[in-house]
Amino acid sequence: MSFTTKSYETDVLILGSGISGCGAAIAAKKEGVDVLLVDKGVLESSGNIGGGNDHFMAVLNEAEHDTFEDMRKYYVTPTSGITDTIAYNFYKAMRPCLKVLEESGIELLRNPDGTYVRSAGFGQPGPWWIHINKGYTVKSKIAKYIKNLGIRVVNNFFVTKLLKDGDRIAGCVGFDVLKGDFVTVRCKTAVIAFGLSAQRVSTNSTRKPFNCWYSPYVTGSQIILPLEAGAAVLNLDIADKGTLLPKGYGAPGMNGINNMGGHELNAKGERFMGKYDPNWENCRRRDQIMGTFQEALEGSGPPFYMDMRHFSEEDARHLQYDLMPGDKETYLDYCRARNIDFTKEPLEVEIGERMIGGIIKCDDEQETPIKNLYAASLLATFSCCMGIGWTAGEHAAKRAKTVDMPNLQEKDFEKMHDEIFAHFKETKSENAVTYTEFEDAIRQVMDYYVGFNRTEKGMLQALKSMQTIEEYIPRLEAATLRELMRIRESLELFKLVRIYIQACLQRKESGRAMYNRTDYPNLDPAYNKCLITSLDESGVPHFDWTK
Repeated sequence: MSFTTKSYETDVLILGSGISGCGAAIAAKKEGVDVLLVDKGVLESSGNIGGGNDHFMAVLNEAEHDTFEDMRKYYVTPTSGITDTIAYNFYKAMRPCLKVLEESGIELLRNPDGTYVRSAGFGQPGPWWIHINKGYTVKSKIAKYIKNLGIRVVNNFFVTKLLKDGDRIAGCVGFDVLKGDFVTVRCKTAVIAFGLSAQRVSTNSTRKPFNCWYSPYVTGSQIILPLEAGAAVLNLDIADKGTLLPKGYGAPGMNGINNMGGHELNAKGERFMGKYDPNWENCRRRDQIMGTFQEALEGSGPPFYMDMRHFSEEDARHLQYDLMPGDKETYLDYCRARNIDFTKEPLEVEIGERMIGGIIKCDDEQETPIKNLYAASLLATFSCCMGIGWTAGEHAAKRAKTVDMPNLQEKDFEKMHDEIFAHFKETKSENAVTYTEFEDAIRQVMDYYVGFNRTEKGMLQALKSMQTIEEYIPRLEAATLRELMRIRESLELFKLVRIYIQACLQRKESGRAMYNRTDYPNLDPAYNKCLITSLDESGVPHFDWTK
């Protein structure tokens, strides 16, 4: 089958149309440059807020612990990879982002005195979380705002490689997942906003990898593409995430319940989180997950429950019918199917699947070691993504005004084209391997050897198993473009998982990540720093530590 070639050119290329990419695109466009926003999905539904979001974080100097200094202390740590300058630029972006949200028609809830309805969460010191009504409309409204600004959007474009001109970003190549066109983009500057955390690396109780908390379509490109282009990644070993979820339901998480005063109960009916964090349920997500996991190990669950029966009728109504559906519109369908009423019975919850990731190493202006390439995905949550994306877009736009268009080596395009479509077969062979079989093997290894409790011996065995899985890559075949897309995602996942395991072997301690090393059970102050991961010229991972 033959496909055509499509080519684009732009001042600023935004890679990824999730909320960090949206923030970057809007900020760049407001600087007066040409902006091209690309994604393998569709702008209206792409990214982790594609299904909705019920909160937006903002530090507004309106309450106790509501200052930049409070925010700086929370986010700027030796292991965060976030500098004072990045945090301050993010802080400055909060109010412009809020203005865009309200201009987009998103309803941020307000008190009778005009202030925002806010609450605390994630162990943060102040009430930074603004409540959103009908949060499932967030992404579609932002998408309309973006298009009204005149930002060009290319949907269904799977980026497979970042291109360079010397030491600077020059563009990217990939393919149209619906039409099969080979696509090239040339740009002056770029912002990488492919997300933060990769899904489909472990299983959940439903055994359905797409029934998950975050977007299931983030599988590693946010890490692998910049690494292969010469960038470095921070915290690949400790940026993992997990959350409590309603039993058998992929979203939403527990932030709304936690910060409104919900109580987590074990199978004995006991409230237990005080054993693991002085903030009880309103603690760091890591402590809640690892605390719940420990209770399970000790035989005190499952099941586990979130109890809201002590809430006022109005608070329970707000949570069940405003906030929770804001994260996913189908949540009320879930409640009706299971006859869930927060005022009458506790909500059964469970630990969901794990996610892994990291952040691209960058300077105070969020420029990566690849010149003119800026990092947007440095922190999780709606606000962090949009705000830090906003600052990346501003920096990229200002740089684009000062540089010429780079050169692309078109002589290499044929080779890139052939590599993209190498697994595409109009007729599959008898010994073909599907992407589902390939991914299931990866998840089996991760679940068995690289879970919430792990050891060096187990992780070394996991790497041996990954070598076996690698032998099946030549047999991966796709008869449709959809299958080809999934194979490309599976290959990203394979690369990411293998590097992740190697990274985790470097940190010989427990207590900093969302897992424990049973062979190193204690927190070690010597590891109060970031792990730096890069690839050498042959693609072998190299590890170093920040000073």
